[in-house]
Amino acid sequence: MAIRVMLVDDQVLLRTGFRMVLAAQPDMEVVAEAGDGAEAIEILRSTAVDVVLMDVRMPRLDGVEATRRICAQPNPPKVLILTTFDLDEYAFSGLKAGASGFMLKDVPPAELLSAIRSVHSGDAVVAPSTTRRLLDRFSPMLPSSEEEPKNKHIQKLTEREREVMLLVAQGLSNGEIAARLVLSEATVKTHVGRILTKLSLRDRVQVVVLAYETGLVRAGGGAG
Repeated sequence: MAIRVMLVDDQVLLRTGFRMVLAAQPDMEVVAEAGDGAEAIEILRSTAVDVVLMDVRMPRLDGVEATRRICAQPNPPKVLILTTFDLDEYAFSGLKAGASGFMLKDVPPAELLSAIRSVHSGDAVVAPSTTRRLLDRFSPMLPSSEEEPKNKHIQKLTEREREVMLLVAQGLSNGEIAARLVLSEATVKTHVGRILTKLSLRDRVQVVVLAYETGLVRAGGGAG
């Protein structure tokens, strides 16, 4: 079955461009379009969608609030935030609201298609290098703490799992974490899976959010 995609952007030209790219794929179908978040939510009441490509700045209801409302619904579609560098703080808010990742609007078509497929399969699509740039930009807005985090769920982690979580939160890929800790990439993947299960998190995007909110990682990017 083709991946059912909704395009949400107040710029018709951008929607047209994305639709042309997606229409050329045998495994994707654009089933709906909306010019703002409010319209998107209304359409979703009667249209089955797998992945929503969500713009951030739109009239009536912006992409962050729309994402929050969509992800609060039972069995919601995956949401992929589309952003630009000067809106990184909105991208973080979108991730916190439940989005499965974010991409830049000028992303190459092949990367956009790969991101849609990854999100649909349940993965997050925040590239480690992009995560680091994002953290550098929004870190002044995040809480920092010199004390050990009090989050009771984090206390469930083993020492090794905590090490892995810290590195995930700093934007390292599984391969980079494996090299840093002298582990196999498969072992790191297993640790990440256990972290997600123990902390009841959906993906590594939420690991980043939790690590910063609890003070496990300082706003400057280092360990707390």
